[in-house]
Amino acid sequence: MSKKNITVIGAGLVGSLLSIYLSKRGNKVTIFERRKDMRKEAISAGKSINLALSDRGIKALEEVGIMDEIRKIAIPMHGRFLHNADGSTAYQAYGKEGQFINSVSRGELNRKLMDLAELNGVEILFNEKCESVNWENNEISFSNIVDDWTRKIKSDLIFGSDGAFSAARLSHQLQHDRFQYQQYYIDFGYKELTIPAGENGSFLLEKNALHIWPRGNYMLIALPNTDGSFTCTLFFPFDGDPSFSSLDTKEKARTFFDKTFADASALMPTLETDFFSNPTSSLVTVKCFPWVRDDKFALIGDAAHAIVPFFGQGMNCGFEDCSVLNGLIDKHQENWKAILSEYQELRKPDGDAIADLALNNFVEMRDKVGDPKFLLQKKIEANFSTKYPAKWIPAYAQVTFSPHIRYNDALKNGIRQEAIMKKIMSLPGIEDKWQDADVEKMMLNLMADSAN
Repeated sequence: MSKKNITVIGAGLVGSLLSIYLSKRGNKVTIFERRKDMRKEAISAGKSINLALSDRGIKALEEVGIMDEIRKIAIPMHGRFLHNADGSTAYQAYGKEGQFINSVSRGELNRKLMDLAELNGVEILFNEKCESVNWENNEISFSNIVDDWTRKIKSDLIFGSDGAFSAARLSHQLQHDRFQYQQYYIDFGYKELTIPAGENGSFLLEKNALHIWPRGNYMLIALPNTDGSFTCTLFFPFDGDPSFSSLDTKEKARTFFDKTFADASALMPTLETDFFSNPTSSLVTVKCFPWVRDDKFALIGDAAHAIVPFFGQGMNCGFEDCSVLNGLIDKHQENWKAILSEYQELRKPDGDAIADLALNNFVEMRDKVGDPKFLLQKKIEANFSTKYPAKWIPAYAQVTFSPHIRYNDALKNGIRQEAIMKKIMSLPGIEDKWQDADVEKMMLNLMADSAN
């Protein structure tokens, strides 16, 4: 296979991983990154939702031989730990015995992936902002945001992995007759807060769990870090009461937290400072088409399909992009037009599907996880899945623990299963008879009917 001179725009998580895949194949890979090198200076805190690395992302990391390194900075989370408004707590295991997701610091993971990229022969250039692309000759214009100079470079192949507000995508869009683009924000933003480590780096909450304070219209979550701290994220309305706009003093913020998230607030000595010094960030979904341009260019990761974080799949989906692309390189060898065309054909429906699944999961996380009826439904599904694993995989497990199931199929399966469970949950006295043989038979019959 002839080796290419490949340019990757963006040294984030997906761009760094993609560059490792491509460099391992003998290509000359250069990443151009708009930001400064985060490994050489303190990262600006306050705008980094901790990541939940799950099976799809793990599969991609294992495929390229670096998962052992990433495992060193990951903390397994075996379930959700619920902190209810009345002060009670509950634990919900993820999936089956032995299934878990991993908490990873975005900054720590990004630094590690850049290190591994350079170890695999990738060159990373920082402070390089993509200004435009000349598609006739694949010439990219960059400006240096520190030294105020510009340059043009030519490349055989370009990947745009520069995030939800991609400059590469914009250049592609502006020079495409029928580019389809959807961008929409939800009415909720997020703010990063901190629960520091206890004495000697101890964890002040259960270490191996994702903590959720569901409160109907909003929620607080907390994910563990390797230093014993927890990165907390408040998902909250921008306007209304309560909202970011209504909590406009330190006193109001603390009073609200003491009342609404009492056990968390007691562990947050820097709450007031964090609340007003860390930015309030928006949450956007991006869908677009086409992702590719002949054999010259492709969008990947958030640049192709930005999603909200409520299913913990943004990074995992981007990593899966890399894995799928790698498989297609094997399949089509030197034919990059065929590689990119099939990559788009496969991943576009999946990118749209996980975007919809993530939005749906927000509702589940913020107001359903503490509902007894919802918990019973999940118990029924888990029980049925244990008896008939080939017939029923819960929707969450399809997305999180089943990389062999495409996101698009998981969405379709989930809709079908939810319709079945709506009928089951409407049965009189379901709370008492959910384990009865008649209920099981009904589920089997409904499944058979839905398959026809």
